[in-house]
Amino acid sequence: MAAACAQNAGAAQCQGFSRLSPLGRRCSSGSRVFLSQRGSRLKAVALAHAVVQERSHLESMRSSSSLQQRTLDFVKYHGLGNDFILVDNRDSSAPKVSPEDAIKLCDRNFGVGGDGVIFAMPGTQGCDYSMRIYNSDGSEPEMCGNGIRCMARFVARLEGTLEPRSYKIHTLAGTIIPELRPDGQVAVDMGPPTLKGAEVPTKLPVNADGAVVKQPLVVDGKTWLVTCVSMGNPHCVTFGEQDAKGDLEVNKLPLEKIGPLFEHHEVFPARTNTEFIQVLSDTHLRMRVWERGAGPTLACGTGACAVVVAAVLEGRAQRRCVVDLPGGPLEIEWKEANNHVYMTGPAKPVFSGIAYLD
Repeated sequence: MAAACAQNAGAAQCQGFSRLSPLGRRCSSGSRVFLSQRGSRLKAVALAHAVVQERSHLESMRSSSSLQQRTLDFVKYHGLGNDFILVDNRDSSAPKVSPEDAIKLCDRNFGVGGDGVIFAMPGTQGCDYSMRIYNSDGSEPEMCGNGIRCMARFVARLEGTLEPRSYKIHTLAGTIIPELRPDGQVAVDMGPPTLKGAEVPTKLPVNADGAVVKQPLVVDGKTWLVTCVSMGNPHCVTFGEQDAKGDLEVNKLPLEKIGPLFEHHEVFPARTNTEFIQVLSDTHLRMRVWERGAGPTLACGTGACAVVVAAVLEGRAQRRCVVDLPGGPLEIEWKEANNHVYMTGPAKPVFSGIAYLD
């Protein structure tokens, strides 16, 4: 498989994301796109024009190919380096590619490269859109925090809008509501966390209230204290070993070795995402993550949410924290008033193109 027509955003090519270019930059066609700073109407017109140009260019590439191959139009986005291949799937409630295709697409040497493939699908159950996602190993998670921020930006782009607004998106974890903010960030109401051990799910012993908080778990011959949280997908959060004499130094962890051992541990019947946390202050946490089905990634939005919930339950942090991930920071708040967790962070386009699937 090869990915074609990769219009790098940094190069600001006209067919890809000319609206992201500095004001008045010349595109390869020789035309200029001037974005007004005095209102959103001209910005929306420029955005719509850029999308039309891109679609025309991709269609030209597809029709000029001498090989009769299956192809897939895509736009690549990332949320703090957690990168996804976004597919316009609004004309069908079935994903346009198979899990096996997703594995090939996510390959960073022989495909487009990514942590997953996200499908923007028709809405259901009163939602504006539905979201499905295949991980880089072909498995299907219930939801993805960084991914849903990217999807919100993607569907706004498909609609040709730059206006701040919110979307109701149906996921396998329920309805999630991302909001596009004027500052370019995406704020997401992730809903309430699930704390009952059987619902996470995990077979670890529960506390009196049914939650799994600071329970011992033996991995690789060491006893770790873990707290389990579901944000629509399962998370195992640890702040270190049971007999540790100091704070966990997450950047020194052999993540490639211990990550899979947590993910596939017998106490997690649906496997698990695992977050390793270093407390910098009661409002500032550092996190490394091993994602179920994807391995080590630069960021995990649902993981950052689970981390703040776990930190509060263990008495280590306040309800509003900055969580530092390898790809950058996320703002997380677990509101006491409604028990919902809110995540705020960026989502940015990288390039668009056509992938050949055969």
